[in-house]
Amino acid sequence: MVFSSLIFIFAFLTLTLVLYYALPRKWRNGVLLVMSLVFYGWGEPLYIFLMLASVCAAFGLGFPIAKYRTSAPGKAKGFLVLSILLNLSALLFFKYAGFVMRNLNLLPFLTGKIPLFSDLALPIGISFYTFQIMSYSIDLYRGEIGVQKNIVSFGTYVALFPQLIAGPIVRYRDIEEQLGHRKESLEQFASGVKRFCAGVGKKALLGDGMAAAYRYFTGAGSFQPTALGAWMIMISFSLHIYYDFSGYSDMAIGLGRMFGFEFKENFNYPYVSDSITEFWRRWHISLSTWFREYVYFPLGGNRRGKGRQIFNLAVVWVLTGFWHGASWNFVIWGAYFFLLLVMEKRFLLKALGKVPRAFRHIYALLMIGIGWMIFAFENPAEGFAALGNLFGIGVSAAFLPSGLYETARYLPVMAVCIFGATPLPAKLWKKWKERSYLSPVLEPVAAMAVLALGTAYMTSATYSPFLYFRF
Repeated sequence: MVFSSLIFIFAFLTLTLVLYYALPRKWRNGVLLVMSLVFYGWGEPLYIFLMLASVCAAFGLGFPIAKYRTSAPGKAKGFLVLSILLNLSALLFFKYAGFVMRNLNLLPFLTGKIPLFSDLALPIGISFYTFQIMSYSIDLYRGEIGVQKNIVSFGTYVALFPQLIAGPIVRYRDIEEQLGHRKESLEQFASGVKRFCAGVGKKALLGDGMAAAYRYFTGAGSFQPTALGAWMIMISFSLHIYYDFSGYSDMAIGLGRMFGFEFKENFNYPYVSDSITEFWRRWHISLSTWFREYVYFPLGGNRRGKGRQIFNLAVVWVLTGFWHGASWNFVIWGAYFFLLLVMEKRFLLKALGKVPRAFRHIYALLMIGIGWMIFAFENPAEGFAALGNLFGIGVSAAFLPSGLYETARYLPVMAVCIFGATPLPAKLWKKWKERSYLSPVLEPVAAMAVLALGTAYMTSATYSPFLYFRF
């Protein structure tokens, strides 16, 4: 089940809200847990048991971790390692076993001798909920949170349907208090509805428009590549992935508010960045925070000299690339951003500080766009060919009349997307709300109109599934 379906909005969500608010407060986590399991198992019910196994393992091992963390740290560490290994094992098997076996089979002495698991479907959202479970175990070992003694509350934390299958990654410490003592309010609920509607609009009206442009130009470029087509591929995919993923995050945050939860922001206008360093502070914030807190800092961060810092960054970015998928293009994508970040930390940021901001911004957008070209093409050879096309390498022409026509056709929605990726629309909206006495009426009307249009668009044949579902 997805947020964009009619059955979710008008049946599942409606029923869940009715049950949630009709029952006493002490039963509300139970309602959320049961309905979240229904939501998750709608397409693949068998994988409910996989997630529940991970929940039970982390919940049960949390008790000895908490018990021994001060009196016998070695024992606590052993239970922590066991918890992490048990939860990672499912992720590693389902997501990476096939990739490892395919590559081992390329070795001359192993060709065809290793069985493949190509028919195994990846459990949706396993990368997200595995990281959430690990954050609980690690923070418990560190003594930063208390042990959760209620398995329903813990299961609700892991399985909570707003953020279950595509994030944002919610650390346990961020909602520990909310799990047991949240106070829902009408104001928060209304804010959640408006945020959810905004996410629907971003995804369906903008993100899917750019997805259509991306599909057209990649299709055309596959048999007659042009420089214009390559630039349109880069720009349309950059906008598509932003509106698709940030739209989903807005929906998740909005749904969380409807049930009294406050999730942290996952995007902060990443395309206004002046450097790659700044971009990764603004893009997929929950993932960047997770890797910083649980990988980069434990390895020593930047506290052990330049060489160790570079090594730590390399580990983080190899893992970041692999987290996105078991494919070499993601590994190359991670290595690409690792190199850029190292160059910025060593000398490039100082050099950029001496040039006009416009130049810094162009540099950042170009480097980000090149990164998305690597990310978009699962076959690295196709990705590098498309990168060459940007600069006239391997093209049949600079542009073709049909490509020029399609560019003009997509230009209006592309311009709206570019404008919407800046803070200016939010500032203008805020000013209008402050000055207009009609805003209390028109704002909810506008939200409902966006929801209606977005829902109609997403239920049509042109709907594009959420990109991050496959991660």
